[in-house]
Amino acid sequence: MLIRLNVILTLFLSAAFFACNTSHHQTQQRSFSIDSLVMEHLLPDSTAFADTVDGKEVRIYYLENHQGMAVAITNYGGRIVSLVVPDSAGNPVDVVLGYASLKDYLADSNTYLGALIGRYGNRIAKGRFTLNGKTYQLYINNAPNSLHGGHYGFDRKVWDARQPSDSVLELTYVSPDGEENYPGTLTVHVTYTLTDSNALKISYEATTDKPTILNLTNHAYFNLSGEGYPTIGNTVLQLFADHYTPIDSTLIPTGKIAPVAGTPLDFTQPEEIGRRIDSPFIQLQYGHGYDHNFVLNKPRPDALSLAAIAYSPVTGVEMKVYTTQPGVQFYSGNFLDGTRHGLSGKPYVRRSAFCLETQHFPDSPNYPNFPSTLLNPGQTFTSETIYAFGIHGEEEE
Repeated sequence: MLIRLNVILTLFLSAAFFACNTSHHQTQQRSFSIDSLVMEHLLPDSTAFADTVDGKEVRIYYLENHQGMAVAITNYGGRIVSLVVPDSAGNPVDVVLGYASLKDYLADSNTYLGALIGRYGNRIAKGRFTLNGKTYQLYINNAPNSLHGGHYGFDRKVWDARQPSDSVLELTYVSPDGEENYPGTLTVHVTYTLTDSNALKISYEATTDKPTILNLTNHAYFNLSGEGYPTIGNTVLQLFADHYTPIDSTLIPTGKIAPVAGTPLDFTQPEEIGRRIDSPFIQLQYGHGYDHNFVLNKPRPDALSLAAIAYSPVTGVEMKVYTTQPGVQFYSGNFLDGTRHGLSGKPYVRRSAFCLETQHFPDSPNYPNFPSTLLNPGQTFTSETIYAFGIHGEEEE
């Protein structure tokens, strides 16, 4: 697969998507100020993030539109801290998990709440890959494998930030040659854009000065019933994926691409997340629930296409996920354990959130039949993911 995506096609499809996806809330739209959302603990207080890490300034950036949606992002790890949308009654609800302070994020090195992930999202078997005849050994932080970039990945870096408008945040990080033992100086730009159609668009771009591998994603944890709501079992999910990559007991792909039909991983039709999650199916036993890469049905390898639809019967909030990436990791929050508390003060218990991490496949450098994650000098990697919000059952205008 060519690592350079078809930019013209992507921009065309993005424009078409935004043109047709107008707000679902015109009859019940209400306005909320950033200050009022902070007072209600739906957005974090900026003073709790004003600090320095590794000699660089950390802060919170607020994005807002004119449709009752607001997002808080910190440049520590490029993390989405809060994402506030109107529910079916027009009331604001935060639909992602996030902490109230930078201190809380610094104390948590293994849940990756809301973070930008790199250089390589997901797992690499035994932390080892070979590129142009040379074998690279990565840090093992998810024994026996390397996970989400290693010991000190992009999720723990302070990104350079620029906010050109109320609805756009631009982040940049330069990963030096050899960082976490990955080759090449990698320059990454990520842009968060909040649209007036109540969509959060994440655009990625990366270049390198040596051949390298990369797999960039965002690790937002969603609960469409509201941050701190104790379960996602009744959330309804549809994945536009007829196949998945089976895993072994260490959560590494076997290299096969298998059909979801006839298994509890079949979400080709809307299905409650909790209905089959404790099935004795061996794949769910390995993952302690859902923790699998789904192979998206793509009209073309780099097409911007619909990956997933999820909605909550509690709030009525619906989320559609569009991406140019070939896969999505559906993770059902199996390792949240209630020991950490979020922005609202509520504990984050097991299976109280889900992730839809748009991505290339796990361990791709070790499987030539998987889409390539190789990036060479002179090439530019680009991808785009859109999280679009509305009310389930309301027609788009």
